Amino acid sequence: MSELPHLSRRGLLAMGAAVPAALMLGGGTAHAADSAYAMCYFTESTNLGDGTDYGLHLAVSPDGLNWTPLNQNNPLVTPTAGALGLRDPFVMRKQNGAFVVLATDLKGTDWSYNSQYIHVWDSPDLRTFTGYRRLKLHDMTTHSWAPEAFWDAGRQQYAVIYSAVNSSGHNVIMVNYTTDFVTASAPQVFFDPGYDVIDGDMAVGVNGYNYLYFKKNQTLVSARSTSLDPGSFTEYSAGVAHGGTEAPTIVKSLTSSSLWWLWGDTYTPNGVFYAWQSTSPATGTWTALDQKTYTQPVNSKHCGIVPITTAEYDNLLAKWGAPAWNRLKSYNFPARYVRHSNYAGRIDEYPIEPYKDSLWTLVPGLADSSGVSLRSVNYPDRYLRHSNYVLQLDVNDGTSAFAGDATFYRTAGLADASWASFRSYNNPTRYIRHYSYALRIDPITTATEQQDATFRVGY
Repeated sequence: MSELPHLSRRGLLAMGAAVPAALMLGGGTAHAADSAYAMCYFTESTNLGDGTDYGLHLAVSPDGLNWTPLNQNNPLVTPTAGALGLRDPFVMRKQNGAFVVLATDLKGTDWSYNSQYIHVWDSPDLRTFTGYRRLKLHDMTTHSWAPEAFWDAGRQQYAVIYSAVNSSGHNVIMVNYTTDFVTASAPQVFFDPGYDVIDGDMAVGVNGYNYLYFKKNQTLVSARSTSLDPGSFTEYSAGVAHGGTEAPTIVKSLTSSSLWWLWGDTYTPNGVFYAWQSTSPATGTWTALDQKTYTQPVNSKHCGIVPITTAEYDNLLAKWGAPAWNRLKSYNFPARYVRHSNYAGRIDEYPIEPYKDSLWTLVPGLADSSGVSLRSVNYPDRYLRHSNYVLQLDVNDGTSAFAGDATFYRTAGLADASWASFRSYNNPTRYIRHYSYALRIDPITTATEQQDATFRVGY
């Protein structure tokens, strides 16, 4: 969570809630080979204002690192019972090849809200969601945070794990077993290391071990076991964090047997995802990824990631579409995005308030349709244009001078050809670049200037 206007759950407990992608290795009905990824999440702006939505959001990615939000980053479905909102969504492919969605029964940030239930949906393809219900897990006067599930082949049942405060007085990871996500067995303690623990995320059947990732204090750590029995897991890893970090999600690369990613969600500030990589969870060590390599959906919180097929990826984009807007990430300051502030163009650190200041519609160039103009999403009558070489957001006055100032040619990135640079239409020796975080157009000669003038056009 984050430094919110009131005490966060994490501040309250020195912890948070997670959602992961339970890694199901082996077993089940055969389906086409997975080749892409889907991410589920909810959205929350830093001030809980515009951009906050406690419904189920999805994004897709061909590489598991850069994400395209579906449905314009609006929810695909929202709970209609309980708290009428969700946190910590989780998607798993079941043994029959279809999907199940689980989520915390909580809307907003009232960490004192108790629910013995979790939200559940069924989905054949992540395009439609049916059978909405709440699944009761226990009778305790507490919550059921960050549910996730995995297939326990020995029991021939799904295990649903979640965080709750039991008679110990602190959060433990509980487990219930189910075959249908309609009814479940009595709860048991799955993992209790003797201190508050939330956000359990499993990787099952990895070279003879099962791994449980969780939040300990403000860090992500893991335990492992050669079985899936409750009480059998032992903590073994060093922790990783970037500020206060929660919601671990472990993901295996689909293209390399020796590449794993661990995602975490920070709450200082609220909702910044960081990613680490490792050759194997067995090492217990993770190396932070450069933020140039990954981009989270805007305002996303507590993600879960599940592998999907090429057909599923294509069908999701066909149904929901890619956003009509883009964000532009700085190459050499990848925590920062192009935005307007008091109508001045600049790059600022994500998360940005109001977030729509960093959303742009790339339209055919006003002066030359083979170029582009950057139209503001929240001020759609205004465009990014240069004046005295400084970029600012101005109302289009319809003149040819304005059109020229607001038109740029998108080229291969000067520092990285897979990124983009923007050459001025009417000052063709100059490119958009940042200088002391302010945007301007300048001639580009040095390597540093090339980096200043390179951006990733994404979502």
